[in-house]
Amino acid sequence: MSSILTNNSAMVALQTLKGINKNLAGVQSEISTGKSVASAKDNSAVWAISKVMESDVNGFKAISDSLALGESTVAVARNASETITDLLTQMKGKIVAAQEDNVDRAKINDDVTALKEQIDSVVSAAQFNGLNLVDGSTLTASVLSSLDRDASGNVSSSSITVTAQNLSSGGYTAIAGFEATNTDGVAADGQDTFGFSLDANGGTVDSGTVEFDTLANAGYSAGDSVNLRLGDTEVTYSITQADIDATSTQDVIALGVKSAIEASGANVSVDYDAANNGRLVITNEDTTDGLTISGQFNNANAGGLGALSAINVSSGAGATAALGSIETLIDTAISAAASFGSVEGRIATQSDFISNLTDSLKSGIGAMVDADMEEASARLQALQVQQQLGVQSLSIANQSPQTLLSLFR
Repeated sequence: MSSILTNNSAMVALQTLKGINKNLAGVQSEISTGKSVASAKDNSAVWAISKVMESDVNGFKAISDSLALGESTVAVARNASETITDLLTQMKGKIVAAQEDNVDRAKINDDVTALKEQIDSVVSAAQFNGLNLVDGSTLTASVLSSLDRDASGNVSSSSITVTAQNLSSGGYTAIAGFEATNTDGVAADGQDTFGFSLDANGGTVDSGTVEFDTLANAGYSAGDSVNLRLGDTEVTYSITQADIDATSTQDVIALGVKSAIEASGANVSVDYDAANNGRLVITNEDTTDGLTISGQFNNANAGGLGALSAINVSSGAGATAALGSIETLIDTAISAAASFGSVEGRIATQSDFISNLTDSLKSGIGAMVDADMEEASARLQALQVQQQLGVQSLSIANQSPQTLLSLFR
């Protein structure tokens, strides 16, 4: 049955053409935006996931900047530590030269003083964007290193902690902590440093004394340390609050140092002189070689190179004491450089990881929402042909009622 009121063919053709036009609009949107999911209307679940990932990518870009800033800051501190190590090594050469009696120790001491001033200059200048990790002004610094998202969507940040290394020579307070002599009666440098030599056992000089002053005179504090060097053996004893609270502080410290020396394995014997408070008698047990003994007192709040200020090679005793101190100072600077180098390497590794992770996230987002342009091109051409055929089909369907006129002629 034919009807002029209901044209089923036209309705089918029209609906088909509408579907084609809708698909064609979608393909044209993909081509113009480059995305198959350009809005939540296209695919709400995929769109939501992609937006969360895009926010993480932006966060990681900020983290990359933070890591770059942190790496530069640590690199400055590492370079400063390495420079200080080189300067201290130069100073060691001067100190060794000052051990000889037939030298101008005053001139050598001038060179040592110049090196000390240069070290202070390096420490002061080793800052990046106002942060100095070697002058004692800060204890730790945090470098933002990661953005962590758990399965529940909770986000937290992670940081790399950089431990500052105090390489300043400031904060050192002179105290009358030491008094040391060897058995030939020649007094060594007293107070903060001392140094003397012992002949091989059986020689004219084979033992020496180290005496610790009273609490009232020395002003000991918990955390202060006594650093001794017996030949190639280093010994450190840290003063505790219990030592400070003891009835005879100098006796307790002396006994603590005695135990530390005995535990070190140095080839000496150590006796506590009960008749003289705070006095130790150190005897060289080596029958072949002599032994140089030096000591340095360090305040708890002194810089890592606090002993640097006490180095003075203008006298023989001072040169001997400096020889022991310089090794500890060099070790401190080397340890600082190694510590900064380790953290700098970790920051560099994290920076590379964040860069690769950001690229991976971008690739993942693209796989979800980017349009396949080859497929879109093929679909566009197919839909354009379908559109033309749909228009033609609708035109034919619309002409169907015209054929009914022939029945009424």
